[in-house]
Parts: sequence; C-alpha cells; structure tokens
Amino acid sequence: MAFIHDIALNIPTLCLLQPDGELSPDTPPALTEPDFCLRAYRHMQLTRLFDQRTVNLQRTGKLGTYASCLGQEAISAAIGMAIAPEDVFVPYYRDQGTQLLRGMSMSAILSFWCGDERGSQCESAGQDMPGCIPIATQMSHAAGIATAMKLRGEKRATLVSCGDGATSRGDFYEPMNLAGVWHLPLVMVINNNHWAISVPLHAQTAAATLAQKAVAAGIPGVRVDGNDVVGIYALVQEALHRARAGKGPTVIECVTYRLCDHTTADDMSRYADPAERERAAALEPMLRLRRFLERQGLWDDAKQTALEADINERIDAAEAAWLALPPAPPTDMFDHLYAELPPELQEQRAAYADRPGRQP
Repeated sequence: MAFIHDIALNIPTLCLLQPDGELSPDTPPALTEPDFCLRAYRHMQLTRLFDQRTVNLQRTGKLGTYASCLGQEAISAAIGMAIAPEDVFVPYYRDQGTQLLRGMSMSAILSFWCGDERGSQCESAGQDMPGCIPIATQMSHAAGIATAMKLRGEKRATLVSCGDGATSRGDFYEPMNLAGVWHLPLVMVINNNHWAISVPLHAQTAAATLAQKAVAAGIPGVRVDGNDVVGIYALVQEALHRARAGKGPTVIECVTYRLCDHTTADDMSRYADPAERERAAALEPMLRLRRFLERQGLWDDAKQTALEADINERIDAAEAAWLALPPAPPTDMFDHLYAELPPELQEQRAAYADRPGRQP
C-alpha cells in the first residue's frame, strides 16, 4: 500500500499502531508479522537501556555531554530497519538507535560522546557519516552524497535525519530545494520532538506542519506519528524505494515528544510544562508496542525481565571495553580534518606533538 501521494498542503498524520496497541487494517501484512514487531521492540529496548546507562556515565563524570533519545526510540529503530546496507545514513546527534542497527558498537558511540575520533570511525557501518553536532549542517552533506549517487547512476539512496529546530535554518531549506531541482535520491526525516533546546515548536515556525515545508521545494512531504514504529517504517521504506527507483526525494515528519532534557547540560524542568510531558509519556513508543505484543500473546513480564538482563550484560561488556581503551593521541585534532593535511597545519601538528607531555 502506498502512503506517499502527490504534493499537497493538507497533510494528515499517518498512524498504524495506535496508542492502545491496536493495528490499523491498512497496515501492510509484512509489518504485522511477529518477527518484525519483536525485532523492533527488542531493539527499542536496547536503545533505551543503553541510553539510560550513557546518561548515568555522564552524571558520574565518566562521559562528556550527551544527547538522550528517551521517548524517540521508534524513529531510530524504524530508520535502521528500513534502510538498506548499500544506502548511506547521515545522522544527527540523537540517532544512537539507528547507528547500532547500522553496525556501530556501543563502545564506539561512547567514544564519540567523549570527543574521541575513534567514535566517528566504523567500517562496519559502510559509508555512513558520523553523528553531526552542529544544527542542520549534515543536510548539505547528505544532498552532496545523493548527488554523487545520481551522477554515478547508482540504485541506492541517502537518508538524513534532523530535529525540528533544524528546519528553521537555511542549512535545511537549501539542500531540500536542491534535492527537488535535481531530483535527488534523498530522504529527509525530521524528528519533531517539539523542542529546539528550550524553544517550543510554535515559537520556531508559523507553519501548520513541518512536512508542508517540502511543498516549496516541489517534493512530497508526509507526516507520521513518531511513536508508531510500524507507521514510520512503512513511510521510510516507501520513500527509500522511491528514491532508489529514480522518483526523487521525500520529506518525512515524525511527530513525537522529547521526554528528556535536550542534553545532559540542559534542565527541561525550567521551561517545559510537567502536565504536557506527562501526557506525552502516556503515548511513548515502547508502551504501545508492548501492548500490541501482549495482545498477540508474544510478550509477558518474564520475557521482559530476561531481555533486560541480556541487554544489560551486553552494555556492561561494551562499557568495560570502552573504559579499557588507551587514551587517544591528542594529534587526532589534526589527523581527521583533511585527506592531506595542508603544510601550515603539518607544521602546527609537528610543533604540538613535540611539546613535553603531548605524546600519545
């Protein structure tokens, strides 16, 4: 079943998995299969428990500032399950769940959040880009990668993600416009969690939806319940198929809510309405998917306990491996900037490396 239609301003919000755990009759049969739903749930649980551990590591001084994805696990899981190995994923800083599905280890993600360049290198993730901290700059990178794919005649796609705040920047509009003009194999996924740090969505844009911003670029924009892993997967999969088939780009807005601080350097209690947050928590993605699995007789408390124990063992091992890594050489700040370091930076690198106490 196709969910992506011609360009329109009236954009409904697709929801296949309802908050009570009921699946819409419009759900593609393959997405009702136990294997798909169980895989999605297990990975979302991994993402959540790893996320909790990472926050704890930051709070105890072992890790740098970290961006949690609490309440947004459905988006990253659906992307990671839909995107093909040969495609290129261009993430932003709240995409841990997708990166794990793409082959990045938990240890590598921990290294990334310590400013260790080894956390930006992952051969098992193919040609994927590392996480991007500056807001929206990854959108231009993604358009460039998609352009290369089109010029080479490759039947693959680029998928880039961003937050709602990114859609207010020129770094979002310009690549989207280019994607429309050049008919690029690009899928742009917006994680609309209603907050750009402490700025609420209504103070960011006067647009009724973020998906409709695609209209100005002449490309389809679609909207989905960001807590519905089934609906997100269906849209992302269809958009990727369109891109690979030469049918051009798509913008997908996933509507969710950030249930955590923007990062561990933030305090959401200073600006968010507790009642609003409580209402959003009742709609979160893990809760609704578990309700569905329980309705189907596929899940219970015993399975939940066993899953959490297994995941925590894996996280323990990843944490130990990360803590055992030798310190990264400080010259990394030079070595990962250029394919060939310019002469003036070569001189700086040599001078820095020769200073007492600066050796690896």
